[in-house]
Amino acid sequence: MSDYIFMLENHLSPDQNRVVADVQAVAGQVNVNVFLTGGAMRDMLGGFRIRDLDFSVEGNALKVAKAVSEQGRASLAAVDENRRSAELVFPSGVTAQIAMSRQEKYGKPGARPQVAPATIQEDLRGRDFTINAIALSLNKASRGLLLDPTNGLADLERRELRSVGTYGFYDDPVRILRLIRFQVRLGFLVEERTRMQYENAREAEVEKYIAARSLGEELKRISAEDNPSEIVRMLDEAKLLALFLPALTGPKVPQAALGKFEKAARLLPDDAPARAGRYGPFMYALTEKLTPKEKQALIKSADLHKHEVDLWQKLEGRAKKLESALKSARIRKPSHVYQVVSKAALDEVLFLLCHSVLKPVQERLRNYYQKYLPAAQELPPEEFAGIEAKPGTPKYEKAREEIVLKALDRRPKKVVVEEPPPVVEAPPMRGRR
Repeated sequence: MSDYIFMLENHLSPDQNRVVADVQAVAGQVNVNVFLTGGAMRDMLGGFRIRDLDFSVEGNALKVAKAVSEQGRASLAAVDENRRSAELVFPSGVTAQIAMSRQEKYGKPGARPQVAPATIQEDLRGRDFTINAIALSLNKASRGLLLDPTNGLADLERRELRSVGTYGFYDDPVRILRLIRFQVRLGFLVEERTRMQYENAREAEVEKYIAARSLGEELKRISAEDNPSEIVRMLDEAKLLALFLPALTGPKVPQAALGKFEKAARLLPDDAPARAGRYGPFMYALTEKLTPKEKQALIKSADLHKHEVDLWQKLEGRAKKLESALKSARIRKPSHVYQVVSKAALDEVLFLLCHSVLKPVQERLRNYYQKYLPAAQELPPEEFAGIEAKPGTPKYEKAREEIVLKALDRRPKKVVVEEPPPVVEAPPMRGRR
C-alpha cells in the first residue's frame, strides 16, 4: 500500500473513506482515470481536517457523477455544464465534487472561461494556488501516486500561499477573495511574488469584474469557516467587503454579532451538515445593521437565489417553533431534550443559541451538545447487541433510539467512598532501666 494511500485512509472519516471507494469503483466501471485533488489533498498533507472531497476525472466527469447518483449512492446537488462538474451529497452528509480535468482560457478578467478537456498535469498547472494543485491517483495501475507539478508540498511545509500562474488574479478575480480566506483559515503567509501579483491586480481594480454569483458563493464559503468574523474584518480592511454592498463597511460591520455567531457555531459538531447549517445564521448576523433596502441591494449584488434568501430571512420565524418546544414545562428529562434537539434543523438550533433570551432554552441546547449527545455517542456496542432488527432499517434505528433515551435518563450510580478506619497510635515503648 502506498504511504499516501495509508495517510489518506487515516485522515478520512469512515463515511469519507466509503465515498472515495464508491467514486473509485464507479470510475473503474466507466473506464476513466480519477484523482483526488484540491482541498482534500491540501488538508491531508497539511495536517488539517478534510472537509470536502474533490475528484478530477480525465474524461466524462458528469457520466461518473450521474452513475454514482443513479446507483443510489448520492444525490446530485448542482451541475456546471460549462466546467463539466457536479456537486454530490451522500446520505452520510459527506459532500464531494466530481469535475472534468480541464484547461480554462479567459478572454478578459472575470469572463466566462472557454473550457477544454486536459490531462491531470495540465489541470493542476491551471489552478489558483500551488497548495491546491496536488493530486493523488486512485487508478488501479498507479494508485497512490502523488502528482505535484507546482511543488505545492514544499509550500505547505513553508506555510506559504503561492499563486500557480502570473495572471491568476486577472483571469479569475474571485481568487483575490479566496486568498484572504485561505490566509485566515490556514494561517499561512503570502509569498512575495504572489503578494506583488495581488497588489498589481488591485491597482488594476480587477475585483470589479467578479461575477455577482461568485460573490454569493463566496458568502456561503465564508459562513462555513471557523473564523468568519476575522475574514469579514480583513475583507473590510482591504476595502473588498464593499463589493458585496457599499454600505457594508466600517460601523455597519456587525463584529459583535459575528463573534457571537462564531462562538455558538463551535458548540455544534464539526461535520458537513453542521457547516451547511451555518449559512442562514451567518447571513442574519452579517446583515444585522442593514436596512431592508440595503438587504435587498445585497441580495441583488450577490445574486442570491430565493432558497438562499429564505434560509436567512425566514429563519427567525422557523426557529420560534423550536424555541416553544424547548421552553415547554413538559421538557423535564434529558431524553425529552434529546428527542427535540436531535430532530431539529441545525440552522434553527444555531439561531436560538445566538438570539434566544430564554434561559431554559439556552441551558437545554447547551446540555444537549455538551452532555447528552456525547453520552449517547459513547455508549458501548454491547448496549445495542440485543437489537434483533437489521442495522440501517427503520426498526433498528427506532430500537437504538429507545436504548439511548433510557440510558440518558438512567441515574448515575452513587459511588460510596468507604472511609479508612481510624489510625490508632501505639503507646510509646518504655525502655529498660
